[in-house]
Amino acid sequence: MNNKEQKVLDTVNGLTDDILNFTSELVAEPSTLGNEGGAIDVMDHKLQELGFQTTRLELDNKELEAHPGFAPVPWSLQGKQNVVATLPPAQKGGKSAIFNGHLDVVDAGNHDYWSHDPYQPYRHDGWLYGRGSGDMKSGVAAMTYAAHAISKAGFSLRAPLTIEGVVEEECSGNGATACMAAGYDAEAVLIPEPFGPTILASQVGVLWFKVCLKGISTHVLQALSGVNAIEKCYLLISALHELETELNASIPEQYKDHTHPINLNIGIIQGGNWPSTVPAEAAFHARLSYFPEMTYVEIAQRIDDAIRTAAKKDPWLKANPPQVEYYGFRSDGHNVDRNLPAFTVLDSCHKSLTGKKAGTYIATCTTDLRAFYHYGNNQPTCFGPVAENIHGIDERVDIDSIMHVARTYALFLARWCLLAE
Repeated sequence: MNNKEQKVLDTVNGLTDDILNFTSELVAEPSTLGNEGGAIDVMDHKLQELGFQTTRLELDNKELEAHPGFAPVPWSLQGKQNVVATLPPAQKGGKSAIFNGHLDVVDAGNHDYWSHDPYQPYRHDGWLYGRGSGDMKSGVAAMTYAAHAISKAGFSLRAPLTIEGVVEEECSGNGATACMAAGYDAEAVLIPEPFGPTILASQVGVLWFKVCLKGISTHVLQALSGVNAIEKCYLLISALHELETELNASIPEQYKDHTHPINLNIGIIQGGNWPSTVPAEAAFHARLSYFPEMTYVEIAQRIDDAIRTAAKKDPWLKANPPQVEYYGFRSDGHNVDRNLPAFTVLDSCHKSLTGKKAGTYIATCTTDLRAFYHYGNNQPTCFGPVAENIHGIDERVDIDSIMHVARTYALFLARWCLLAE
């Protein structure tokens, strides 16, 4: 660690309260699907307060819809925005970087199940609680102040830095894809997802789909003369779990340490309108992952085949085939060399701070890395804080780990982009 780097790290340490307060400001914004604007505003104002020039990037545009990474969705993109800040280099000689973080969160569910209101963040025993505290507003705060620490310490950079606060990471990836469609790219991309101090080398593909069925409505007193659309879902869900088992039967080498890396989730079920009426319609929404060696087109075909084969076993479904609709995530997975130059620098930063090499993370979920890996010319990975119960009740993030991310990202800028005085 040289004197300049130590000065940057000391500056980060002096920003601890600012980082935690900014995290809390973001967590206080319930930025669920369709309600992301408040968090975007908070981040935009913070970036401007710290001296960055910002741009609002609209998602409702033809460039995004024409991009090969665009995921069609049933909700409107009108009014949805990312916020982007670009820090131009003072001198030449370094390598460019993007810090990317998503500001959208999943729904907190029934607030009564939480120990406290999920949107009233609080700290206890070294943890910061609240929806989005781990996934991933603390990481956004850490990366933002890591960049700010460079100028506050009296330095500038020898290569451009772009900071992105995006939406729709939890449902489509269209936020990060919009940044790619607008031309934002760099030689390295870091995303502080809450997987801990690890370097992500693989992630699975993920897609969403909806299966719609129809039945015959009748009064329950003559239920046998009707067809219960909800109960017909059972056969199809069972067939999809059989597909899940098939996909897990042949595990690629990088996933050998995972006993069940491919997961099907039936996340929504809809149907019926009266307890004493046989339901004439039903639908269920599902998420399924797939290994990087498979494409979205291939897995969609496997799903179609599984539904079609199962339907043929039932006389009603054979005559009235279920309809499968795909929306949201259609995100292929990827594998990347753990020893890429940007990853080596990131690893050196972590080791300088801890004396240990960073771990390797093999993800059984998807992240916004998908947009950068498949459609950019960069070296993208995740390195973030330690969190628990993300997407669950009483989500929380370890406070010390937030600060470790901020220090690591600041040190990465010093060693990758290089410092200028």
